[in-house]
Amino acid sequence: MCNQAGITFVRDALTEPDVKGKRVLEVGAYDVNGSTRPYLKSFAPSEYIGVDIEDGPGVDIVCNAETLVERFGPQSFDVVLTTEMLEHVRDWRRVISNLKGVLRPGGVLVITTRSKGFPIHAYPYDFWRYELDDMRTIFADFDDVTVSPDAPEAGVFVRAIKSTRTEPDLAPIELYSMIRRRRTLDVSNAEVKALKAAWIAWNKVKGLIPTTMKQSLLDRLSRPAG
Repeated sequence: MCNQAGITFVRDALTEPDVKGKRVLEVGAYDVNGSTRPYLKSFAPSEYIGVDIEDGPGVDIVCNAETLVERFGPQSFDVVLTTEMLEHVRDWRRVISNLKGVLRPGGVLVITTRSKGFPIHAYPYDFWRYELDDMRTIFADFDDVTVSPDAPEAGVFVRAIKSTRTEPDLAPIELYSMIRRRRTLDVSNAEVKALKAAWIAWNKVKGLIPTTMKQSLLDRLSRPAG
């Protein structure tokens, strides 16, 4: 899934020479509110595979993003693309390592995700917010790293070229947690369970809440703690 700004970014980030005759992997490919797939397929890639954790529009293979290397093998794609997915995965380190792992040296990685200030939007979870400096640190092993903000909607866009350098240690990196509402290394199983229960309850009652009050509640949940 992808908003209009993300679609525009992907169209600028990936041109015909990047895609034509290449293997392309889209991770988090379920088309909820827009997709870049038709645009990229118009460049005639040798193969275009969309994966997600559940079947649906745009999904060719059901696959967890934590097991991409296991499923497809290392260095198996020329382009790896993920839009509006990374904020929803709990183990972001493992997912990012897999995104890097299936990409060939010299291949292009394109990412869109959300930053602090974007409201909570669990499907069914909404774990993290990434800042510009976070992405620069996470992709320090890549070349030609371009990191830019999606200013109108509090997001971050990344385009980077895989090098042959060793991946940096991601373990000490903290991200802003939508559960704890502060920067942290991880969240607990109990916190995740509580979030899921709260989101199920929210979905049951949100239709009964006036729109203005509904937005106010979501805004409060999205603000930093304290």
